[in-house]
Formats: sequence, C-alpha cells, structure tokens
Amino acid sequence: MQRKKSKQIVVSTGWRLLWGSLWCVVCGIGWGIWQWNSEAHPPRPFASSRPASPPRVSALAVDTFLRGLEREMLALSTYRDRTGWLQNTFITHDTQMLAAEAEARMMAFVSRKIKEMKQFDGVKLSDVQRRKFRIFRNYLSLPAPSQDHLRLELAQIASDLTAIYGKGKCYMATKKRHLDLQELSAILAKSRDYDEQLEAWRCWRTISPVMREKYARYVELANAGARELGAADLGQIWRRRYEMPTGAFEGEVERLWQQVKPLYDDLHCYVRAKLSEQYGGQRVAPKGKIPAHLLGNMWAQSWEHLFPLVAPKSSEKGEDIGLLLKKKQIDPKGMVRIAEQFFRSLGMPALPKSFWERSLFAKPRDRSVVCHASAWHIDLDQDVRLSQCIEVTAEDFQTLHHELGHIYYYLAYHKQDVLFREGAHDGFHEGIGDAVALSVTPSYLQKIGLAGADAKKPDDIAFLLQMALEKVAFLPFGRMIDKWRWEVFSGKVPPSAYNKRWWELREAYQGIQAPLPRSERDFDPGAKYHIPANTPYMRYFLAAILQFQFHRTLCAESGHKGSLHTCSNYGNKAAGQKLWQMLQAGSSRPWPETLALLTGKREMDASAILAYFAPLQRWLKQQNQGRSCGW
Repeated sequence: MQRKKSKQIVVSTGWRLLWGSLWCVVCGIGWGIWQWNSEAHPPRPFASSRPASPPRVSALAVDTFLRGLEREMLALSTYRDRTGWLQNTFITHDTQMLAAEAEARMMAFVSRKIKEMKQFDGVKLSDVQRRKFRIFRNYLSLPAPSQDHLRLELAQIASDLTAIYGKGKCYMATKKRHLDLQELSAILAKSRDYDEQLEAWRCWRTISPVMREKYARYVELANAGARELGAADLGQIWRRRYEMPTGAFEGEVERLWQQVKPLYDDLHCYVRAKLSEQYGGQRVAPKGKIPAHLLGNMWAQSWEHLFPLVAPKSSEKGEDIGLLLKKKQIDPKGMVRIAEQFFRSLGMPALPKSFWERSLFAKPRDRSVVCHASAWHIDLDQDVRLSQCIEVTAEDFQTLHHELGHIYYYLAYHKQDVLFREGAHDGFHEGIGDAVALSVTPSYLQKIGLAGADAKKPDDIAFLLQMALEKVAFLPFGRMIDKWRWEVFSGKVPPSAYNKRWWELREAYQGIQAPLPRSERDFDPGAKYHIPANTPYMRYFLAAILQFQFHRTLCAESGHKGSLHTCSNYGNKAAGQKLWQMLQAGSSRPWPETLALLTGKREMDASAILAYFAPLQRWLKQQNQGRSCGW
C-alpha cells in the first residue's frame, strides 16, 4: 500500500516537473519575443504622461557648491603661482616640471568643476551665482583636454615655451659673444649703425624657430580643450571674457582702432621722413614701409628711443629721467619706492613688508630668469610681488609705475569673493598703471625732488612727441597680435603660413617690413614674449585707450585746468578715492558698470587720447605737408 502510494507520488511529481519545464520554455520564448518587439517598436507614452520633473536644487546648494569651488580654486591657484614664480625667477629643468605639473592640476580642476556645474542646468540662479559660473567657465587662458596625458602634455609645452624664451641667448659675430635680450635691446635703442642694428634684430630671432613645432601642437591641444568647454576655439574663450558677442567685440575693437588710426598715420609719416634723412633713401624709402629694426625696439612696438633723432631741433627736450636718477644715486629698489609713494600720495596703503622681501628687482648673476617685467598676486590676498630686472632708465621708471598699478589693483579687490578677484576686464588691469604713468610729468618730477626748480622743461610739442613715440606707436601693434592668434586658433592660418601671416598683419597695421627675407623656417611671433607665454594681448590695446579715458576723468576730479598732457594727479586724494572705489569692485559686476563708477560712461572711448595729442597732431600735419603719407 505504501509502495503504491510512493509510485503515485513519483509519477505525479514527474508530470509536474515536465509541465513546469514546458511552461518555462514557453515563458522564455514569449519574453524574448516581447523584448525584441519592444526594442524594435518602443511603446509610445500615454497622452496623459508627463516628463519627470528635474530635482529641485535650492539656492543654498548652489552657494555651497560655489564656496567649495572657490576654496579649492584658491589653494590650487596659490600653488600654481608659487611654482610659476619659481620657474620665472630660477629657470631649471626641475622648476619647469613643477610649474607644468601645477598648471596641469589647475586644468584638471577646472575641467572637473565645469562638468559638475551641469547639475545646475535649468536651475534659476541669482545674478551673483550666474556671474561666478560665467567667470569660471572662461577662467583658463589655456584650457586643456580632459584626458590626463593630453593635459599634462599641454602644460609641459607651455612650460617649455616660456623657458626657451627666458633662457634665450644668441651669438652676435661683431660682439664675439652670446647676448641676451636685454643686451640686444640696448643695441637697438642706442645704436644708429644700420648693420649693427640689423645683426641684433636677426640674432634674437634665431631663438624662436625651435618653438614652431611645439606651438603648433599647443594650438591643437588648447583648441581641443576649448571645444570641451563649448567654444569653437581658444580665441573664442578669450573673447568671451569681454561679455560681448564675438562679432560685437571684434567690431568694438575695430571701431576704437579707426578712431586713432589717423593719428598713427601722421606719426608714421613724420618718423619715416626723419629715418630716411638719417639712413638715406635707399635704406628707408620716403614712401612705403619702415624697416622694422630701425625703430629702437626689438619688436618695433614703441619708438621712444628715436626721440633724439626725430625731435624738433629748436625745441627744449627737457631732463633725462635716467640721468636724474643716477645723479641722485637712486638704485632699482629706490625707484620702486618712488613709484610706491605715488600711490600712497593718492591715499592708498603702503605695500606689504613681504613685497619687499620676496620681489625680484635686479637680474641675478648666478641663474637664468625671465627679465620681462611682471606683477604677481601669489595667494590672491596680500602676497603681491614684482619681478623685473630693473635698470636705472626713464623707461624702467615709467614701467614701475605701470607694474605697481597691477599690484595696487590686487590689493584693492583682495577682499572680494575669490572669483571676483580680477580686473573688470584685463584691459582695466593694464590701463590703471598706464594712467598713473601719464602723471609722470615735469611738474611731478619737481614735486618729488627728482628735478630741481630750475630744471629744463620740454616744450609741449617735444613732450607730446616723446609720449606719442611710446603710446601712439604702440596702437597698431597692440591691435594685430591677437588678430594673428585668433586667426591661428580658428584654423584660418595654418602652421604652414604662421610667419607669412605675421608679416602681412605687421605691414598692414604698422606700416613696417622685415629687413631680411623671412620664410616658414622662421617663427618670428615666438620672439615676442606674450606668444610663448600664452598671454592674451588685446588687453594692451584696450589699455592704451582706457588709460587716457581714466586720466581725463581723474584730472577733472582733481580740478585740473589746462591741456590734458600737463596734468599730474600726484597727491590728489579726491582722485585717488574715486580710483580706489573702482579698483575695489574687481570683476564683481559687468565692466561697463565698473567703468561708469569712475568715468560716468559705460563705453570705452578713444576721444581722450585724441584730445591729449591734439596739439601734436596739428603740428605733425604741418610737418608732413608735401610728403606722401601712408604705405
């Protein structure tokens, strides 16, 4: 009985297993058919269905994110600038590697945070939050691809290019030794020997061809990084910082250039005629372009060293600031203290003790350094420094007033939020120091005791001509540098045409020409510091306009009467207070609003520079009568 029951149980269990297996097969086939059908023909949502709402993000969450971002950014930028300072003031293989690693870290951080920002897409932001996001997205002048090896490669190339420039020396046969940039520049400034000037000009341009291949790769990698940030190329990143549509900004730059071009054309015509008299018509034709090596500057960007050659013979030239400094036995550090005193006379604070302890004021004898003058804001707080191989000359005296303009701008806005610790736009940063330098007038030299009461004073034309050789001569150079780079970044100018396009623009804008045949074996853009150093240059053109706009406003605030070029704002605390108010704003508001804080106007305006040089332009037109101007 028990055995029969067991047999029934076994049979029953077997049928159940068989049916269960068949059912699983049927279910599996059905599932597979349904899966295939759903992939081929995805179901349509019901008419009543709604897309899922994005998670709600509070303003507090955005603020928390931004506070963390700024905290990390401050730490990384401080480390980057410390290593950058070390690389610039002690150029070795190891300092180059440290600077490259620090730059790569910053690049990685920016890329990561920009990706994290996407979580706030569609979130309603406050004006301050929106502004911080915009500034951060355009923070890097050199954005890198997100891949680690490409980012490190780009940082290394950037470090290498700066080091090649900083260590640059070339052999000059007539001197029978290797010369650096300072020594070669002195030849161009002082010599009037055509062949000696030509050799110095050629010599310096032998240091840059080795940069060419590296630069082409740098453009490729930087553009890849820019595209990851939603820009067409690196040039668009740079232009976006001006808070104007790309086309509108380029139109604004061209508008400003056209305002000042007639003044430059008059100066060019006059100087060319004087150079033709000096060197002869075969070397400097009375019509056409000027050979680039004869203008007293390695890049023909300013012509102030030509003043003794082109000054009106009947005019009083005034005192040589360099000689006045030497007579007073003022050393480089003493020159810095004079420049500091100018800012203090406006009511601004003394420079921190650390500035005097950590800055570089003279060229060391034991190591290679970048001698190009630069101001540093190491920790975005009180650690401000100057790096300059100062020589006791009028040029360096004015440069120091310019560089301390950067330093005092840093100190003015250091209490702003981290992302707002920069200029309203980069042209402001350059323009502030230049505006102060416009106050370095004969009356200023007397007030500070550098010149005596009986010191010779230049007449108006001589003074303005000397200023124009520096300020007006620079304008087309400042305009064309980034025009070349924007065309390079956009691909309009390929590596095979780098040098060709460089000289096309220099001829078109400056009316100068290479004194020797140039080819694509050369890389003449690399002979200018800002190209290998990846420093945007449009800031200098805008500063050349803004400085006169600032100066005119400050002179009006101080109650100055008379011609604009005779005004010095030294000692005027009312003007200083108004300037300090603008400086303190940093980049916390759109630049037109910041500009209006000082000038009352929201637009950059070249009418001030035209007013400053109006007496000179009238005189130049008289001198140029009968000459064929233009090129």
